[in-house]
Amino acid sequence: MSKLRTVAILPTLFTLGNLFCGFFSIVVAARIERPTSADTPHTMAIHANDPIEYARGLIATDDTHNCMLAGWLIFLAMVFDALDGHVARLTKMSSDFGGQLDSLCDVVTFGVAPGFLLVKMCPYFTFRHSNWVWLIAASYAACAAIRLARFNAETHEDDDHLNFSGLPSPAAAASIAGFAILFYTLRRDDNAWKAAAMIDHYVQTLLPWFAILVALAMVSRIPYPHVVNQMLRGHRSFGHLVGLIFAFVAVIVVRGYAIPMICVGFVLSGPVRYLWREAVQRRPHKEPMF
Repeated sequence: MSKLRTVAILPTLFTLGNLFCGFFSIVVAARIERPTSADTPHTMAIHANDPIEYARGLIATDDTHNCMLAGWLIFLAMVFDALDGHVARLTKMSSDFGGQLDSLCDVVTFGVAPGFLLVKMCPYFTFRHSNWVWLIAASYAACAAIRLARFNAETHEDDDHLNFSGLPSPAAAASIAGFAILFYTLRRDDNAWKAAAMIDHYVQTLLPWFAILVALAMVSRIPYPHVVNQMLRGHRSFGHLVGLIFAFVAVIVVRGYAIPMICVGFVLSGPVRYLWREAVQRRPHKEPMF
């Protein structure tokens, strides 16, 4: 066994930033009390135009605020996760140590943190099916760990990193964390949408079962695109650029609704493309679905 003598500082700091965000997402979600009823909670809106009020709202003991903050921390971790590899390649400091550390951090941030958040942000389902929701959350974390271990075992240095075999764990975590932002939007006291409470109820009921689908997508062989690399590398059509702009505007204007819809759309796009290829185009596939 050879000893590790040097470590690339800058990429490692980005990777650990991913871990810190995942850890504090769990800490913030742990503030949320166990539900004592199946009622949908409500919360006061936090307005970003007053920084002091916004900061006070984030450190408050309100469960919905904590749920939203835990979700945003997972998205912030995705930024660190996307940057550490690029920084390592730009500085020519890629190493096996960095790859292993990245996967260990991803298990916490994109496996344990979203699974724990899933339990905390669905009080209706958790109150009525407490055993089921914890089993689903644990299964989700286990599938994320399996997905990352398989990725490490099968990835080679000469891979083009344009596609993934199975849903990548950051995208899976985003599809769960996005609903924390949606719940905050639906439960705000200034939300005038009359159907908000009803939508909240249905989403809480369906989200744990959706998490099972996400977990299975992670350990599947369904191909998914590497979004950052495919969107930003090389030349793309004018329509591609317009689509990116409209998606960005939607996230800025109606982020509470747009973010979970985009994330769910990405999760479902893989199985839809796979079934379209198999059932309609009837193209032979190179590897099994699982």
